[in-house]
Amino acid sequence: MESNEKPISPEPQPNGTVPADAVAETTVSEANTQATPSPEVDIEAMRRELEEARSKAAEYLDGWQRARAEFANYKKRQEQQNAEIRAFATLDLVRRLLPILDDFDRALKTMPPSLVHLTWVEGVMLIHRKLQVILEAEGVKPIEVKPGDAFDPNLHEAVSQDEAEGIESGHIIEELQKGYTMNNRVIRPTLVRVAK
Repeated sequence: MESNEKPISPEPQPNGTVPADAVAETTVSEANTQATPSPEVDIEAMRRELEEARSKAAEYLDGWQRARAEFANYKKRQEQQNAEIRAFATLDLVRRLLPILDDFDRALKTMPPSLVHLTWVEGVMLIHRKLQVILEAEGVKPIEVKPGDAFDPNLHEAVSQDEAEGIESGHIIEELQKGYTMNNRVIRPTLVRVAK
């Protein structure tokens, strides 16, 4: 039946009862009439549901993007911390190796010229060179200082101030202990005597 037609009431039987199949047909027809909502109501409900779904999707997307950005920032912080830990560990090891390098330098400076050509001395000099190469690979470089250079408190540490002929006041007389930089950062200043 169409929705604009009225359902036909079943005719009563002579005994006053209504046939069962007529009652069922009437009930089905009434249910169909009540269950069919108007098209406008369906569209409005669907629009509301669509808007709710869109807002939830936007909310979930925003949350996902924030979580992704937070994870990327966390990953960068971890990489930076790991690099700092490696650099600090390397710096600590280099600082502990520098006194050994100083001992090699002092031993080679005070060695008599007659011993320089002995095989074991050449072996010791080779060990010294290998140590220098390892430190250079880590970015360690000696601070170059010559007598007469201007004193720089960023690179040098004055142990004493003495009078010296031919050297201006505030200039270096002598290097006492070699200083080093690591990746352009001073890790140990050069110990010097300065003219007054």
